Amino acid sequence: MFAQQLTNNKLNYMPLARLVPRICRMVFTCALFVILTVAGMSVTLGSLFPSPSPACSAAFQDEPTPRVNEQLTPTGRALRPAGDLISFYGRPVDLRLSVDGRWLFAKSKDSIEVMDTQTWAIAQSISSPGGTSLWGMAVGADHRLYVTNATSQVHVFAPNPENPPTAPFVLERSIQLAEDSFPSGVALSEDQATLYVCLSKKNAVAVVDLTTNQVTKSIDVGVAPLDLVRRQSTLFVSNMGGKRPQAEEPTAPTAPSADTPTLVDERGVASHGTVSMIDLESQQVIHETRVKLQPSTMAVGWQDDSIVVCNSNDDSLSLVHAGGGPASTFVLKPDPKLGFGSMPSAITALDGTGRYAVTLAGNNAVAILQAGADASAPSTLGFVPTAWYPSAVIHDAKYLYVACIKGLGARSERRPLEQGRNSHDHFGSIQRIRLTDLDDKVTLEQWTRNVLELAKVKSILGANERSLESSQDVKPRPVPAKLGEPSVFKHVFYVIKENRTFDQVFGDLPEARGMPELCLFPEKITPNHHALARRFGILDNYYCNGVLSADGHSWATEGNVTPYLERAFGGFNRSYTFGDDPLTYSSSGFVWDHVLAAGYSFRNYGEFDYATPPDGMKYQDIWNTYERGEAIEFKQKIGVEKLRRYSAPNYPGWNMVIPDVLRMDRFLQEFRQFEADGNLPNFILIYLPQDHCGGGVTTESHMADNDLALGRLVEAVSNSKYWKDSVILVNEDDPQGGYDHVDGHRSLCLVISAYSKPGVNSQFCNQTSVLRTMLQIFGVPPMNQQDASMPLMSHCFQETPDLQPYKALAANVPMNQSAPAEEEQSALEKHWRGILATVPIQRTGMKTPVDEENLNRFMWHEVKGWTTTYPAEWSGPHGRGLSGLGLQHDPHAARD
Repeated sequence: MFAQQLTNNKLNYMPLARLVPRICRMVFTCALFVILTVAGMSVTLGSLFPSPSPACSAAFQDEPTPRVNEQLTPTGRALRPAGDLISFYGRPVDLRLSVDGRWLFAKSKDSIEVMDTQTWAIAQSISSPGGTSLWGMAVGADHRLYVTNATSQVHVFAPNPENPPTAPFVLERSIQLAEDSFPSGVALSEDQATLYVCLSKKNAVAVVDLTTNQVTKSIDVGVAPLDLVRRQSTLFVSNMGGKRPQAEEPTAPTAPSADTPTLVDERGVASHGTVSMIDLESQQVIHETRVKLQPSTMAVGWQDDSIVVCNSNDDSLSLVHAGGGPASTFVLKPDPKLGFGSMPSAITALDGTGRYAVTLAGNNAVAILQAGADASAPSTLGFVPTAWYPSAVIHDAKYLYVACIKGLGARSERRPLEQGRNSHDHFGSIQRIRLTDLDDKVTLEQWTRNVLELAKVKSILGANERSLESSQDVKPRPVPAKLGEPSVFKHVFYVIKENRTFDQVFGDLPEARGMPELCLFPEKITPNHHALARRFGILDNYYCNGVLSADGHSWATEGNVTPYLERAFGGFNRSYTFGDDPLTYSSSGFVWDHVLAAGYSFRNYGEFDYATPPDGMKYQDIWNTYERGEAIEFKQKIGVEKLRRYSAPNYPGWNMVIPDVLRMDRFLQEFRQFEADGNLPNFILIYLPQDHCGGGVTTESHMADNDLALGRLVEAVSNSKYWKDSVILVNEDDPQGGYDHVDGHRSLCLVISAYSKPGVNSQFCNQTSVLRTMLQIFGVPPMNQQDASMPLMSHCFQETPDLQPYKALAANVPMNQSAPAEEEQSALEKHWRGILATVPIQRTGMKTPVDEENLNRFMWHEVKGWTTTYPAEWSGPHGRGLSGLGLQHDPHAARD
């Protein structure tokens, strides 16, 4: 048997024995798929196209040209990385080379991977307990490696004196820094006697004497320092949050970044970035130069005494001089007409050539630049395609090395198959590209064409085109074909729920692609979900872009995730954001910013709110008070000030002790008043989080509550005068709830309106499809490159409306059902309830895969039985159900 792989745009054949031990079931022979994106997306997250992993890298050693499969991501982008890859469990964020070039070090989520550059294989994986930090490694002339750790330490690794091939480096010592400082970038002094360390949460640079391993001084810099570059007698420091705010300057008062006030704009997005310059003789800051948003990694500049910094939240580079003065800034995108979203994340100077390589995280590419002799903008020579989300770049005499945080998707095999896989099975990649290929004009031109194609440049630019016809000459339709054309809808209700996969809720629907055995919440528990799916259509090919609440709510409200947030998966030490860290937000803003800017009205119900009940009330206390009809006042805490101003003050957001039916009562009270006054807002965001489960009543009660609240929403809207021109879009923030027989990222989406098309809809959609469709209804351009690249959800609608109202179905499960008394519990039930008690349910998501797995397993056992086997083999992004979907390539979708 043979499996097909794509190499340099040609089909090559390799015997099965030389591949990772599974058969590739699909082959992609065209550039970019729109309709079929889901196939590739799940392939990326699943296991249909195995990538060269450490276990199989040796199989590629005798190949004249490294081979890499084409992959697709859940964000709808194809991957066709140049060169060859090593993939492993983890999320690599930084790279360094040993002095002799033999070893390549990759700083990953909770390990340091040591690669042998001669054999191109992983030689050693060194554990980093507590998780690594955002960035930060340095290599000394004595071959020692200095690595910052999330536990406020610098680990020092030295060559193993015994020189075993499987452990070339050993932990020599650990240097303790200030407690809870979250160190990041590091740099050595010229004499190698001093180490300089960014202290991200202390907004300072620590000076460490390497002879005593003691911190001798702490130098205050800007907010959230990330990287250090030493040039002659000056140390440059990139401050992601910019300068420290003055008393009168705008900050996020209830949501400082890691307890540090941070300058924000009127949307609540961090609005400042600086580079501090420290004189190494006096050890004092001599200049602080303003650059653009989220300055991150740096390299030596192309002028004397200068550095160049990546402005990751601005799609630009800045040239900064040690002598101070304004920085020169240059836009960097595959096409200057593109909106925000390229996100330069790392840079390296290609020694002696005047060239630079810059990773573009949002375009899955490396830009190759040629600097001029002065401060003018460097010219772009071309682009190189990478794996998913490049985050670091370095080179030696022969190769360019690129670390890609998300590699080829969450597909690592950390455990036996029978123990299951989940969305935290990160599968990062290190990519190796020959420098001679960068000098080959034909090769670089081909790679550049690939990047423009894979980055969907034509589609993105086309998504921003407005109709040339007058709106009066175009018949209104549910989703206008072009911006400026009218929609039948005047009101959009956007419902965000928590954590469920498709099979968990709809696995029992015989008409859809579900697996009944995996259905945790069948029709008895979720009668409204099922009735709505049958009445208004069911999407069985819908996927979440992210993997947990921190990035899930970013995707659901911003349509993008920044390099700062993607690097944070080492432990979320600065923040686990739910609207409470200005540094995490994309510069393109939130969906409501764009709706409001276009002149539409907006109301928020619960999103980004951490609600606090009075007097420590628990679920049953709140339920009993609610049933008695007595008022309860919840304390509201919304970190984004602008959103707070548009939020219903008495609608509580996240807290699992608050029933969704209580939330819905409060929404309906305002809704009825809006209907009476005739002033219903155009855009309404409603947060219904109780399907998260785990907060005080049984799993079935949580879900029944969530189901009834959703049914009552649709009943109210469909019985109102607004039904004919309203659409309700319902989705989850992420799919971390567990398992699905197609893929662990497949999730729920309901499109509810009088124009919704009944039946099963198997066309691909994801969270950014929802965002783009909502904005298109309002005639508002996409927010950024990510949502602009996604197809509209026009296929979910029909031309003729069905105005029949919907009647909510009563719950079949008591919504205040408590666990049985302890004396009535079996030993297994006591065991699992003890585990549940360890899950930190106070936040929108748990920080560790263990917490999530524990909650998922608890819910399964509570519903299915304490002795029932958990379906671990179907958990996570396995992609094993894709071959049964009957997916076909659409040749008309690959126009760019």
